[in-house]
Amino acid sequence: MDYSDVKKLLPHRDPFLFIDKVISVSKDGITAERHVSPEEPFFKGHFPNFPIMPGVIIVEAMAQSCGILGSFIMNQEATKQSVYLLCGVDKVRFRKQIKPGDTLIFKSKVVSSKRGIWKFESVAYKDDDLVCSAEILCADRSLDE
Repeated sequence: MDYSDVKKLLPHRDPFLFIDKVISVSKDGITAERHVSPEEPFFKGHFPNFPIMPGVIIVEAMAQSCGILGSFIMNQEATKQSVYLLCGVDKVRFRKQIKPGDTLIFKSKVVSSKRGIWKFESVAYKDDDLVCSAEILCADRSLDE
């Protein structure tokens, strides 16, 4: 899946869409990618003279990969009637810093699904180094709710 395919499955748009492409996706899991451009707007303030990607944005990108996986499994695109919303994050651990020019690889899989709430295990890598891990909860909801 390329960037235009990703935009069909997620409601996010620039500058808040953090998945560039999907390398692979199946009911068993997803592998997605984000090249971190030196021009990212958050680098201006986080931090001047020492730019690192904020951890919350790494977690958001992980959640977006989970949203793509859930939408793929349910075979539905993001619409006002059905969109994946982040509703919880547990067991988050940050291990490495991400700097301008790095490429992040996200791997996520479904742990459970109950009453429209999905639990995912998600990790982010830079090269072979684990950057972040988390359990992510997403809910399939209507934007009208």
